[in-house]
Amino acid sequence: MQLTTFTLLQLFPISRAYIRHFKAMAPTLAVPFNASSGISDFVLNQGNGVKGLSEMGLKCLPDSYIQPLEERMCNSTTTLLPQESIPVIDMSKWDDLEVAGSICDAAERWGFFQVINHGVPVEVLENVMEATHSFFGLPAEEKRKFLKELSPSNNVRFGTSFSPEAEKALEWKDYLSLLYVSEDEAATLWPHACRDQVLEYMKSCEIVSRKLLQILIKKLNVDEIDESKESLLMGSKRINLNYYPICPNPELTVGVGRHSDVSTLTILLQDENGGLYVRGNKDDWIHVPPVRGSLVINIGDALQIMSNGRYKSIEHRVIANRSKNRISVPIFINPRPSDIICPLPEVLASGEKAVYKQVVYSDYVKHFFRKAHDGKNTIDFAKI
Repeated sequence: MQLTTFTLLQLFPISRAYIRHFKAMAPTLAVPFNASSGISDFVLNQGNGVKGLSEMGLKCLPDSYIQPLEERMCNSTTTLLPQESIPVIDMSKWDDLEVAGSICDAAERWGFFQVINHGVPVEVLENVMEATHSFFGLPAEEKRKFLKELSPSNNVRFGTSFSPEAEKALEWKDYLSLLYVSEDEAATLWPHACRDQVLEYMKSCEIVSRKLLQILIKKLNVDEIDESKESLLMGSKRINLNYYPICPNPELTVGVGRHSDVSTLTILLQDENGGLYVRGNKDDWIHVPPVRGSLVINIGDALQIMSNGRYKSIEHRVIANRSKNRISVPIFINPRPSDIICPLPEVLASGEKAVYKQVVYSDYVKHFFRKAHDGKNTIDFAKI
């Protein structure tokens, strides 16, 4: 097919500058890109993801990834001042009352904090980051086997952006999402390129998540995590391997748009390239600098609801990068889908008025994924 401007404009809406660049590149593209397939088919259906676009060496961002002006980071107030960054908490003394106080204070004031000396070996963290690169380094036809329409399980999903069907502008990110059901299922269905390292990382982080939740709910007048509380707080777990490739115009797009997590708690491992920003107390955006060996912890909507708003799930976002590929690995600690989330009875025992109603957790999650990222708007679904 001859690559004419008219043909390209008919096939998919991209900028004229991008078309001129694409035509110039067409004879020498490293990755096959048939103009008749369109960007959407190449990225979403063929398994190339935005990584495939990035590896073409694009000079201009396709129109479908250009965010509205109000969503671009260049239009936001940011700060890099260390004294205004999220707390970094040394967890070497788990039982220290001062440490527990710091965790609860960070959960109330910031909704985010980093932990060091948490007990997860550095080599486990390094192994899962290397495994993430290994998975995204697979040929497109191998990753494509885990697309929604082709994956052997709904619990294993390779995709791009957040919710392409609902988004007016796509996010510059690919991901592999793995819902942990059992070790047997993981052994059978998870990609071999990352399976063992991911399982090791999840097991290592289980102690961290349990200890953190024990500290947090004790401040809510709950003495211990019994069987019923364990189901509610940490009844299901999902891990994402996120890949943010080099972007030609990072100022025009986002890696991940403004949102808060729907989890109880999220444990995030980010690489040395950074890119995570959280909403500050002054409504500005604060960079979360990578600290080697640390884990970033944030409160999710489910715990905000269960604490009746005492703990805060905070808006955060990820910027795109012009010069480096970036990865991150979040573990989402969640209630079970069938659980009903609402303020805990212990929180309301003193007569405090409930701010949130009873909501089936799966209904809350479905509401979140039906739309594009929109800041903190999902929480309104549970408000009285």
